[in-house]
Amino acid sequence: MDNQVFRETYSAINERYCPFEKSILTNQCACRRAERFCIAEREGVHCKADAAQARCVALLDILRAQARFALRTTESGSALPHAKAMRVQVGGLRGLHALLDPQAEIPSTIDDIDALVESAIARFGRLEDLSFQVIVQQIAAYRGRRPFRERRR
Repeated sequence: MDNQVFRETYSAINERYCPFEKSILTNQCACRRAERFCIAEREGVHCKADAAQARCVALLDILRAQARFALRTTESGSALPHAKAMRVQVGGLRGLHALLDPQAEIPSTIDDIDALVESAIARFGRLEDLSFQVIVQQIAAYRGRRPFRERRR
């Protein structure tokens, strides 16, 4: 399938995209509001609730802004390369988990993104009021899959 046709079909089918799609498709996160779908041989993730999507979009925007130094980037509006996007998504959610429950071990898989975000809002009032020091530490510490060349060594 042509990439342009795929993008057009994807946009038409997925009106309420999931901002954490990459982390869900790599099975590092899950969400009760997420629903997977397929177009040709490709997979996407759709959010089933407007309010949940709005919270996640807001959180991801804040995480990207707070993590610019850790990601060694100054651009706030442009798309991040896949590895950096994964660091923000998975590392940010792991950091949020660590912030909410400092005594618990940080899970390798986040079970429910929406529940985690709702807990953060219930505890801190607003996403802007989170303590980002712990979150950014987890973003900086997150290491995704190593390139094949490095795995062979």
